[in-house]
Amino acid sequence: MPDPIRVLVVDDHPVVRQGLRTFLDLQDDIEVVGEAEDSASCVAEARRTDPDVILLDLRMPGGDGIAALHDLRDLAGFSGRVLVITSFTEPAAVLPAVRAGAAGYVYKDIDPPALAAAIRAVHAGHVLLHPDVARLLAEAGPPPEATHLTAREREVLAEVARGRSNREIARALGLAEKTVKTHVSAILTKLGVQDRTQAALYAVRTGLD
Repeated sequence: MPDPIRVLVVDDHPVVRQGLRTFLDLQDDIEVVGEAEDSASCVAEARRTDPDVILLDLRMPGGDGIAALHDLRDLAGFSGRVLVITSFTEPAAVLPAVRAGAAGYVYKDIDPPALAAAIRAVHAGHVLLHPDVARLLAEAGPPPEATHLTAREREVLAEVARGRSNREIARALGLAEKTVKTHVSAILTKLGVQDRTQAALYAVRTGLD
């Protein structure tokens, strides 16, 4: 059995945190390793528990989820992925979270099994965007490129946007895994982004996926 997905639950309502923990702890492949009630405690708990996935509410007192996303991006050594869980249903309301590095979002009325599936998908490297959010990102236009991507780098980026690992990309494109890693590093540098999630979002915005 692989190690369980380590999840940090962040919400300002204790009853919500308890409900999420109760359900997620029933999953054989998911383990809740901590809880937090606001932006500051989210970052502190992320530093302490080093979760694979953070389930993050957007609206919290003492610093909202967007502030937490920015702080997590600056947290040294943190490589976890963030899945926003929100009551906002307007796509424009979650755009700041996506731009700040969230790997995706779900609504609070989501069915519990679908939430577990979303956590697994985000952990596997997928970016979960509602089509309306992807459309709004596309309408905003692509971010500036430091240097134009090569044809091979565009192929690799398209695979990154599909949530594939370096090993899977190497197999799909007939490359050495080390070569794929080099391409990914070059892509991040050229696009001026910090991680694979942001690179995948660029691919969504420009239609590369």
